[in-house]
Amino acid sequence: MKSKYTLSLFVTAVVLILDQATKLYIDRTMEMYSSIVVVKDFFAITNIRNKGAAFSFLANSPYRLPILTLVSVIAIIAIIVFFRKLRPDQKLTAFSLALIFAGAVGNLIDRVRLGEVIDFLVVHWHEHYWPAFNVADSAICVGVFLLAIDMYVEEKRLKRVKN
Repeated sequence: MKSKYTLSLFVTAVVLILDQATKLYIDRTMEMYSSIVVVKDFFAITNIRNKGAAFSFLANSPYRLPILTLVSVIAIIAIIVFFRKLRPDQKLTAFSLALIFAGAVGNLIDRVRLGEVIDFLVVHWHEHYWPAFNVADSAICVGVFLLAIDMYVEEKRLKRVKN
């Protein structure tokens, strides 16, 4: 049981430190909307702000900050509750939840501190752009992907045990 908490705390700390350090670096060293091309026509580092959620959802709503803050807090509490119910053998679930938790906390810190989230990773194919994102967003996406795989594997395991 102890290793579940140790691994999760380590993952959460690493992701949060990396997220906040990269955002701080971008904020302090790059002008707003300035860009550094890393791979021509594919990847750039660009100082951008997102007032909304994913894909700028609620960006222009006057209620965006309280709604997004409340949703983040509810998600963080739900992750903690779910995490506490994990079996010791559910290491991938614990890892996945730690990634999602760290990402949610990282973006919540920005929203509380700045009223918006610092995004800076821009992937595109020539003129076709994916919305800008950050380390916290990446952690959430990877965590959700791993959690989906883990849920699929767990469902298969339960079917085998039943039969």
